[in-house]
This record gives sequence, structure tokens and C-alpha cells, in this order.
Amino acid sequence: MFNRIIILGLLTTLISCSSKPDKIGRLDLNKWRSDRGACDSKRTALIDDFKAEQKQLLGKFIDEVGELLGRPDIHQLGERNEKFYVYFLEKGTHCDDIKAPSKARKVILKFNAVGLLSEITYQDRPL
Repeated sequence: MFNRIIILGLLTTLISCSSKPDKIGRLDLNKWRSDRGACDSKRTALIDDFKAEQKQLLGKFIDEVGELLGRPDIHQLGERNEKFYVYFLEKGTHCDDIKAPSKARKVILKFNAVGLLSEITYQDRPL
């Protein structure tokens, strides 16, 4: 009985420590995560792949999305406990100064009050 408990504990530990996935469908998550702010221009080549796989992201919790795509370039809080993750899709003025307004293309992920990804939108220019 004691051996079974130890084996179950080890299996649980191995499963919980699994590595981040490398891909969602066609989207290369390693390239996406490694291109912080899209300043190395890797994400620009991944835009079509991201759009093709975005339905798989909808409905996922904020922690899971953060693990898949990496830390967002901009994290914003909205009304009624909504949260927004912004990922730049191309190099822009933000690469030199993150506080500078950037006209670079970006994708905005909206999470509802319970932390589920509810909407994905694309922005070409700041509002």
C-alpha cells in the first residue's frame, strides 16, 4: 500500500512538471515566446499561423495562455475585472522605449472576469 502511494506521488509530480508545448497546430510557440515585443521580427512570420490556431486558445484560462504564449508585452486591467494581454506582431518604436506609443501591429487577448479568454482582436494603429 505504501509503495502505491509513493508511485502515485511520483507520477503526479512528473505530470505536473511537464514542459511547455512547442506548438499549437502550425504555430511555433518557441519562436513566438522568444520574440519579446516582436523586436526580432520572428512573430511577423507567425501571424497567419496564429490566426489559424486562435480558436484553440479561446476559452482557455489566463494562466494557460500565459504559459503557451509567454509573458505579454503589455498587460492591462479593464472594467469589471477584465484583463487584456497585448502581444506585438511587428517591430516598432516600443522596441527602443516600451513607454513610447507604437503604431506596430498587435494582437489583443481579452479575458473575462473569471479569467477565460473570450475575445481575440487585431489592431493596426493605436486608437
